[in-house]
Amino acid sequence: MARILAQVIVPLLLPFIMYFLWMWVLRHRAGATGTEAPSINSRGLFWSLISGVILLITGLVWLALSSGYDVDAGRYQPSKYENGRIVPPTFGKQTLDRKK
Repeated sequence: MARILAQVIVPLLLPFIMYFLWMWVLRHRAGATGTEAPSINSRGLFWSLISGVILLITGLVWLALSSGYDVDAGRYQPSKYENGRIVPPTFGKQTLDRKK
């Protein structure tokens, strides 16, 4: 759950949170100076959405490139049930089964 939160939800919500905080600061300043308070418009929400999607894509690409196994790490062998216990999955040396 923490991985989903860090990789998907936070990058999408962060621009919106920053936009609403900025609007709150501008409204607070307008109230203090007696000028007209700015309104939240769809243009700012649109660019918040675009920047959130860009952050999301960047985070997922970075995750894909910076983690995982090497291409030649071997062949995945799923977990098995042997002798009454579960043997965890492993990566073994990749061998080619050739019939002569």
